[in-house]
Amino acid sequence: MDRLEGIKIFVRVVESGSFSAVARELGTGQPAISKQVAALEEHLGAQLLMRTSRSLSLTEGGRDFYESAVRLLSDLEAAESRIGSGQASPSGVVRVTSAHAFSRLFVVPKLPLFRERYPKVVVEMLVSERTSNLVEEGIDLAIRNGSLSDSSLIARKIGVSAIVAVASTEYLERKGEPRRPSDLDDHDGVIFVSQDGPRPWTFGSRAGQVSYQAKASFRSNDGEQLRAAVLAGLGVTQAPHWLFAADIRSGTVRRILRDHEPGKLTISAVRPAARRQPSKVAVFVDFLAELLAEHG
Repeated sequence: MDRLEGIKIFVRVVESGSFSAVARELGTGQPAISKQVAALEEHLGAQLLMRTSRSLSLTEGGRDFYESAVRLLSDLEAAESRIGSGQASPSGVVRVTSAHAFSRLFVVPKLPLFRERYPKVVVEMLVSERTSNLVEEGIDLAIRNGSLSDSSLIARKIGVSAIVAVASTEYLERKGEPRRPSDLDDHDGVIFVSQDGPRPWTFGSRAGQVSYQAKASFRSNDGEQLRAAVLAGLGVTQAPHWLFAADIRSGTVRRILRDHEPGKLTISAVRPAARRQPSKVAVFVDFLAELLAEHG
């Protein structure tokens, strides 16, 4: 048995709470993962995990060994980064989840620069409009826009984005440009829709923020489809600035109602609280924060 590999797998099983999640992460079968943990238990002469058909839990000895194993792996990673050139050289796969539009339009085009800096790190981008269970799905990091409510996650604010109202130049030349939110009564809306229904827009006013439900010409739960609809001249939308940044720069889309924009949207990188942060994850989070600082 490769003892170090067995320890790494044991730690990942504890952190994910699932043999199958670790198997998917490593591209192998669940029996191979179970065999590694069983071999580690045999070597130690102690049961580390109590298994049932529905859950895993640590034995008393397993918890003690897990805490020691986490320290061991963290120290080993730190030692490895000091060898050779003396520069940190993170390696491995970083599994990241984010909304489809954010990853394709904002993150992926910048990855060549990240690759130049950290050639041994592979970014695995998992796009989803839903809120993923990071532990169960073996995900290292989630990029989330807006407020966070899950206390089991550690969040780092990596940037902000203005929330902007926009429409294509062609649409505004045809329909006229609204000067105040009430003017939107005469315009078509491109609306984000969730399981709770169409999402209202928010505007700033002297009395505070006000909510406005636009008349829809098109609705979607996907940011890229909303962008495509705006570019096609279907109407006005309200969205994070990053979604239309390139279009605004090119003049294809115009930012409107700037005096009525609400507060900025927080963009966060979140990870499970029970999981250590490897250097491969830390450098990717730093990279995202750098990109958003330049963008902001």
